[in-house]
Amino acid sequence: MTMAAAVTPGVNILGISAYYHDSAACLVKDGNIVAAAQEERFSRRKHDARFPVNAARYCLSEGGIHVQDLTYVAFYDKPLLKFERLLETYVSFAPKGLRSFLMAMPIWLKEKAFLKKRLLKELEGLEPADGMPPILFGEHHESHASSAFYPSPFEQAAVLCLDGVGEWATTSAWMGTGNRLVPLWEIPFPHSIGLLYSAFTYHTGFKVNSGEYKVMGLAPYGQPCYVRTIYDHLIDLKSDGTFRLNMEYFDYCTGLAMTNRRFDALFGAPRRKPESLLTQRDMDMARSIQDVTEEVMLRLAMTLHRETEADYLCMAGGVALNCVANGRVLREGPFKDIWIQPAAGDAGGALGVALATWHGLENRPRLSGNGRDSMQGAYLGPSFSHSGVDDFLKRQGVAHTVLDDEELYDRVAADLASGNVVGWCQGRMEFGPRALGARSILGDARNTRMQSIMNLKIKSRESFRPFAPSVLRERVAEYFEMDADSPYMLLVADIVESRRTALPPDADTPWGIDLLNIPRSDIPAVTHIDYSARVQTVHEETNPRYYRLLKRFETLTGCAVLVNTSFNVRGEPIVCTPEDAYRCFMRTEMDLLVLGNHLVYKKDQAPLHADTGWKKEYVLD
Repeated sequence: MTMAAAVTPGVNILGISAYYHDSAACLVKDGNIVAAAQEERFSRRKHDARFPVNAARYCLSEGGIHVQDLTYVAFYDKPLLKFERLLETYVSFAPKGLRSFLMAMPIWLKEKAFLKKRLLKELEGLEPADGMPPILFGEHHESHASSAFYPSPFEQAAVLCLDGVGEWATTSAWMGTGNRLVPLWEIPFPHSIGLLYSAFTYHTGFKVNSGEYKVMGLAPYGQPCYVRTIYDHLIDLKSDGTFRLNMEYFDYCTGLAMTNRRFDALFGAPRRKPESLLTQRDMDMARSIQDVTEEVMLRLAMTLHRETEADYLCMAGGVALNCVANGRVLREGPFKDIWIQPAAGDAGGALGVALATWHGLENRPRLSGNGRDSMQGAYLGPSFSHSGVDDFLKRQGVAHTVLDDEELYDRVAADLASGNVVGWCQGRMEFGPRALGARSILGDARNTRMQSIMNLKIKSRESFRPFAPSVLRERVAEYFEMDADSPYMLLVADIVESRRTALPPDADTPWGIDLLNIPRSDIPAVTHIDYSARVQTVHEETNPRYYRLLKRFETLTGCAVLVNTSFNVRGEPIVCTPEDAYRCFMRTEMDLLVLGNHLVYKKDQAPLHADTGWKKEYVLD
């Protein structure tokens, strides 16, 4: 990494992503990432797309500055280029899509075509100021590429961005060196591996831009029966990984749905009704599109390595959240190492455009990370004080105990070992879609009932979905077939052979969803049915409290792995404040809530007063 140069202090850049999904704000001060958060965590509306007023206000507060102190406000894409793409697409497909066109145009003309004026109004509403900073607009994929390369630990790296669509690009390749990113090539809309995956998400009955990770989790229950069908009819995949889609089967260019009747006929059935019973066909479709996506990503990575001869690869864009495919790229690809932006989706665009402004417009060097990335473990959100928690609990009349650190680790480790489920709320909130030990629900990975308990009684989500393991970094190779950093839970690896439990050797061995109840290893709660796991390595440098809890659990049990899932219920954003955490805790069957050094046991609590329940508050995702 380039050594830091002396810089003039006081360059404050507020990055904003908004108006599509997962809006967010990020503050970069003199090249340092000071704060970043998604709006949904404050508004409690999942995937909130509105201007991130609360997230921006938090970032300014964390940085100790005001709107008038900002050097720039940078927006993560160029809405006029998107508008151009929208118009050209409708013209290309006319007269088809008239209904969609008539619905989209008023929204664009009112809210997006004149975005600079709207952003100025939002900033004025955020905080009174003597003057407004300049507003800059970055390109969508440049924001993704910047979020991937600039915070990475690499001085030089190839960069691959894959998502649904930005302005025009759906896939783009870049070369990063020092403080410069050079675009190499792109694949334009409507040909998109992200939208292809979303089409299968839609057809299997899940929500687009939300349920793609469910398709990934469902895939191991199926067989790749439809891979050949996909290659023969939907995607023309070249040996170098570039591709074109056959648009005769899709409706996303001009319609109000992802797929059409011809797609239904190709796969022999209409779209699954949301929340209805999953069939083996749904599982087979999930497996098939997952296999195709992995092959596309692997071929693109091979091509990028051949073209750039880079040793390292960085990735961003929503498709880069496909941790199964990422694991294949790391294992089977040609790069020495890969680094993926933890907020790889649109939320990370706020970070990317702020860094692109600092390095590109300001031409500032990258700061030395001494071999580490600059994301600070992704712990970039709000924290809460001991006195603040104390005041809240006393104000609410919540029975609780306060312990010092050593007593706390002993008590919580013992509770976990006895089978209790723990809500763990500590320090700064994570930026990105994963809970990484700051806003997490924890359990004992050795417990054969833990996956079922967490899915049905805590998270109230589909029973097929796997849970991720948190493992001490120095122990990862003892449990998983990998020996690499994975602090952001973005790589999938197999359980080591010695820890696996073989299936019964009889002719009636179940398949599909029936495999769920058969333990696959000595850490069954985090072992998926194909012996895989989405691994988070825990590092003392970035999360010392979570690391120490894991160490204490290992000392007590001999196991260095815990179940880690996000602190929320289905349809709810991850909790942000102690109030959010307590409410979620009381609405579920968690046993213990740990807020800093405060312990709250469910058995000691009275029910929430006049609570209508989370199912009336949140829309199922």
